[in-house]
Amino acid sequence: MEILARREFLMRKTEILNKIKNGNVFIYPTDTIYGIGCNALLTDSVKEIRLIKNRPKSPFSIIVPSKQWIFDNCILTNEQKQEIETKLPGPYTFIIELNNKCEVSKSINPKDNTIGLRIPDHYITDIVKELGVPIVTTSANKHGEQFMTSIENLDSDIENEVEFMIYDGEKTAKPSKIINFVTEEVIER
Repeated sequence: MEILARREFLMRKTEILNKIKNGNVFIYPTDTIYGIGCNALLTDSVKEIRLIKNRPKSPFSIIVPSKQWIFDNCILTNEQKQEIETKLPGPYTFIIELNNKCEVSKSINPKDNTIGLRIPDHYITDIVKELGVPIVTTSANKHGEQFMTSIENLDSDIENEVEFMIYDGEKTAKPSKIINFVTEEVIER
């Protein structure tokens, strides 16, 4: 695995964006913790993350390029749109029903037509916006294990399976708050 500081990433941005578009699995920082992701349109890459995390069926969330992507591809009430407008970007994951499942790989959520959506308050959002496609966002750990907050607690099995990591140093936040518009639940983690 290649480790890139933000500055190194910026110097090689075009190359790295092409790697992401082409399906490379990678680790990246967010406004909360480190995530593991890939182009959310590419089923083989999504399945690779499932194998790495040992998470065969649970849904994944995605970071989307914009709020407009959410409004164009999801079923929302006016009140829900307003909540998205006020809380994103930020440390939230919204569970929403898709109206256009073609916009992501069916492997993101093999169970139903809902999806977890994020727009972090972090420069990773600018990367996704520039890519123009959503990326998978799930914690950089094996299913059920402690999430990654620094390179020192990155699982060696995961390290061996990803192509590269954009590294910002230690993260001290907790995972995003989940707001489920389908079940009307709010989950703090």
